[in-house]
Amino acid sequence: MARRVAVANNKGGVGKTTTTVRLAEALAKAGRRVLVVDLDPQGNASRRLGWGFDPDEPQLTISEAIQADQEGVASQVIQPIGWDPETAEYATRMALCPARLELENRMAEAGVAGAWRRLAKALSGADDGFDYTLIDCPPSLFHLTQLGFAAADRVLVVTEPEYDSVEAAVRVRDFVAARAADLANPDLALVGVVVNAMQNLASHADQRDSVREVFGDLVWDPIVRHRSLLVDADGDELPLTEVRGEKAPEVRATYELLAQRFVKAVG
Repeated sequence: MARRVAVANNKGGVGKTTTTVRLAEALAKAGRRVLVVDLDPQGNASRRLGWGFDPDEPQLTISEAIQADQEGVASQVIQPIGWDPETAEYATRMALCPARLELENRMAEAGVAGAWRRLAKALSGADDGFDYTLIDCPPSLFHLTQLGFAAADRVLVVTEPEYDSVEAAVRVRDFVAARAADLANPDLALVGVVVNAMQNLASHADQRDSVREVFGDLVWDPIVRHRSLLVDADGDELPLTEVRGEKAPEVRATYELLAQRFVKAVG
């Protein structure tokens, strides 16, 4: 069974999806087998991994797997990512449970008894062939994120060094501490905090220090610097091995070091 990590923050735009995709990529480069579960109806992780919905031959998504409420049904949803293995051979060690906007419909099931366990049931046995399952959660603490938390072994928080983002990260920490048992997952805990999109601003330096004061040793190094080429790679659905530019080696090295920290922390 894969070790499952939910990637979360209660605020949008902090880089959760970028962190999920680039950590998955770095782990695969290091020889690990990684499944990405896109639990955000925006489907950004799916698109950035080169997946696209084909209306002529509709593919199953994580929404159908959750709706089915059956053990192991996610095995019918797991698909190869769309990156070219000739330029990124490690792409063959990555797979995806994709998402579309239709995933929003699962929110209506929040009041159904036991519905928060449906992702855990869907993944049961389905991700046994992977070392890690990364669950990209939406910027919320409601039903979809609770599905992810109920299925996960650990939670990785991503935050920008800005006040609102840090406050939202604290809300995630407090929610996990207060509600993990209510999700029948009492051992769920934070495994780390990634500080993303750091810039040379005095306010960012202050908030970086605040994150370290609040979360202590949970803060992972290195901190991710804001780089336009990373934004471009996300927009163009490219693996980092295809990115060129003066800062490209630095960006690749950052995620490779974070992947090493991930393996050490997650096991």
